[in-house]
Amino acid sequence: MLFNQRVLEEAEDPTNPLLERVKFLAITASNLDEFIEIRVASLLQHIEDAYGEPQRVDEVGRTPQERLDRLNVILHSFVDAQYDCWNHSLLPALRAANIHLLGWRELDDRARAYALNFYDNEVDPLLTPVTIDPSHPFPRVLNKALCIALLLRSKRSSGSSPKGAAALGVVTVPRALPRLVPLPSAEGRLEFIMLHKLIEAQVGRMFRGYEVLARAPFRVTRNSNLYLQEEESRSVLESVRSELHNRRKGDAVRMEVERSAPEEIIERLRTNFELGPEQVFRTKGPVNLARMMNLYSHVERPDLKFPGFQGRRYRLSPKSANLFDELRSKDILLHHPFDSYATVEEFVESAVKDPAVISMEQTLYRTSEDSPLFTALTEAAQSKEVTVVVELMARFDEASNIRWARDMEDAGVGVFHGILGLKTHCKLALMVRRDADGVVRRYAHLGTGNYNSVTARFYTDVSLLTARPEITLAVQTVFRYLTAKSESEDYSPLLVAPLTLASTILKLIAREAEHARAGRPAAIVVKMNALLDRPTIEALYAASNAGVEIDLIIRGMCALRPGVKGMSERIRVRSIVGRFLEHSRIFSFANGGRPEVFCGSADWMQRNLVERCEVVFPVDDPALAARLREEILGAYLKDNVKARLLQPDGVYVRAPKDGPAFSSQDHLMAIAATESVDPQ
Repeated sequence: MLFNQRVLEEAEDPTNPLLERVKFLAITASNLDEFIEIRVASLLQHIEDAYGEPQRVDEVGRTPQERLDRLNVILHSFVDAQYDCWNHSLLPALRAANIHLLGWRELDDRARAYALNFYDNEVDPLLTPVTIDPSHPFPRVLNKALCIALLLRSKRSSGSSPKGAAALGVVTVPRALPRLVPLPSAEGRLEFIMLHKLIEAQVGRMFRGYEVLARAPFRVTRNSNLYLQEEESRSVLESVRSELHNRRKGDAVRMEVERSAPEEIIERLRTNFELGPEQVFRTKGPVNLARMMNLYSHVERPDLKFPGFQGRRYRLSPKSANLFDELRSKDILLHHPFDSYATVEEFVESAVKDPAVISMEQTLYRTSEDSPLFTALTEAAQSKEVTVVVELMARFDEASNIRWARDMEDAGVGVFHGILGLKTHCKLALMVRRDADGVVRRYAHLGTGNYNSVTARFYTDVSLLTARPEITLAVQTVFRYLTAKSESEDYSPLLVAPLTLASTILKLIAREAEHARAGRPAAIVVKMNALLDRPTIEALYAASNAGVEIDLIIRGMCALRPGVKGMSERIRVRSIVGRFLEHSRIFSFANGGRPEVFCGSADWMQRNLVERCEVVFPVDDPALAARLREEILGAYLKDNVKARLLQPDGVYVRAPKDGPAFSSQDHLMAIAATESVDPQ
């Protein structure tokens, strides 16, 4: 939640372009949805499972129920802040920019005629109104589906409902239609009506024979955790597919309803969904602010968005005919999106077209709907040995991953689902090629981010392309672990979870402490998404006390407390929240003057170190390692515009403006814009 608060600050920041602020607000709503349907739902499930038994307390002595009570206060306060931002900051600014969200009564004759025509032709055929009575039970409301509840009074008596008695009606807003309906308007002015407002204005036509006494949009969030009985299932794929169907019917954990809703409607809904009063969120505006992302997408106003940016394209050396030639002479390091993700796609696509490539292996965790990599892999299966490890339990991507898996199997790809009980989260691709000299060589891509060309434009990540025999052989060993559970005694130079990663991290931290005690250079700089693993945190505290200077760049959750006297005086923690979502994981160790740098897919969390298959890889080329330390990590440590500093009490504050303003992401974009050739 603290990270989401920092994202909300970006929505509130008037120095950001207006539509980018709207996007940041939509992101906070989407993040909150996931937090509630996964984290809060898990806590509720834990409390329910322990019913009647003593509840375990956490490290600060709180029971799960006490944690939930405290969390509910935070959640309600955060939602109030979201709507304060929307109502008092963004809406007025949108109106000032001639962008208007109108209610039905605000429409002029031309806009009303257009809206009615749209309703009759596009909306009405998709609507199924339901009146709740003994023969019409409350409909099964899907997770996060926007609905409209109505209080109805029959205009005549019936066997089940005497004249004048209030009934409840429900209609679901179609997900297949855009949430914002554009309206004809004067030049230079943009007008929209929200879809549910349009439907609300026409409900009398759906509930003929009733007087509509009141109406209220609402949305229910359900438990979206998957509870798999893997040992009883025929296959992981079938198990996930079955549970994915059940997820849509998970227990309700939150209800959002517009604050203007009558108490009678709220209480009837709350009782139906078996929710406590604290699980009802009364919104001071449109339910589901995540849908405001449509406003960002539909409004063509470049003046209200960040300037367009395209990452620089990697250029081959004059002596190289293709990427494989290049990789035999040097490693390639890419920092996305500042370096174009197209180079990674070209690596895979060139392997497909190259008859010298014998086999291809790749992991897939999340990918885009129209991924060129999927097309490339299925095409390659016609002439090469192709193996893909698909993670079916990538949260919220399970359905698309099942579809990918089946389509690839039909095309002749060998599809595997990793180690039972462990998510496959590592980002690896391996090509085996018979080169012109007759030698069979391996070529690999190792990354910190998913093979997804869409998110690669908005997430910062690191890619390493290499033909180093020691690394590529280790990658092959990892694939054999994933497909056959063939454990090796040695994965070096790679660090592999859950086998060697956690213990090696502790050894690397302890090594820095030994260097510090011996008076040698000792420092740790780490960039990742979260730091929660208790043994790792304790090791960092010990290193700090030994004299190691430690800088942690943690985007999201951080259980470590920096700057505490006698415990973490030499530790500093910062979070960068800006235009791009910080997603890269980089680990730098001074190592007594012989620095080592690693990148990988794992955060320092229990789930990454123990419950997932992860890979962290060294960057051995001195120039590339220096780029990671100086250009990339150095920029993040210098940021005084988008950085927040974690205080000993757990509160984040803006970095002080010491010297000229410096935004790390702006700086890295400027470097990419000025360098038109290979930066290495």
